[in-house]
Amino acid sequence: MSIIYFLIGCSVFLALCFLGAFFWSQKSGQNDDLYTPSIRILLDDDKPTPEK
Repeated sequence: MSIIYFLIGCSVFLALCFLGAFFWSQKSGQNDDLYTPSIRILLDDDKPTPEK
């Protein structure tokens, strides 16, 4: 029975670690721009090089 308490404690600790990482990523701005990466493939920024 004591192993169940240990596993519950480990799972709560792991969940808090993931929650902290999520809030840290939101605070550092990793998910600020969700639109541009989806259309970046459509934008052609490369100019063709002239052949000599």
